[in-house]
Amino acid sequence: MTGNVLVAYGTTNGSTAQIAEAVAAVLRKEGFTSEALPAGSVARVTSYDAVVVGGGLYAGRWHKDARRFVRRHHRELAERPVWLFSSGPLDATASERDIPPVPGVKKAMVQLDARGHVTFGGCLEEGAKGWVARMILKNGKGGDFRNFPEIEAWATRVAEELVEALGKS
Repeated sequence: MTGNVLVAYGTTNGSTAQIAEAVAAVLRKEGFTSEALPAGSVARVTSYDAVVVGGGLYAGRWHKDARRFVRRHHRELAERPVWLFSSGPLDATASERDIPPVPGVKKAMVQLDARGHVTFGGCLEEGAKGWVARMILKNGKGGDFRNFPEIEAWATRVAEELVEALGKS
């Protein structure tokens, strides 16, 4: 199976970028051409057959770069298969249960007819940018709650769905 897949992401401290890189790596392993890029650096999506968009969650909102990416490329995204992911809970809840998308992501899902969304655990470690992040860490609430086997399993399901979607195109 061939197909060119973009994994665009919005991140502040790099945690979501690492998730996006893991998703792109699985897609490459499954036979797709795939690259992970910061959402703010993507000028066009027309050369991609499918797109995965991820964003960190901050105070119940998707990262601004992910939101802007979806707005900027709305027309092109609506013409191809799209999946969304969020990262953020600084506890084990994302591994314990399905966390629904925050309202802004849910709206994007409907507008783009996205094929799916998942929320992964987040990561906040020493050296994180921002006053709020520093306060969270100071209060002992940081840590790495990403579950890479779960991320890779989700990316594998995306690849399987993509084979079917591109096969019908």
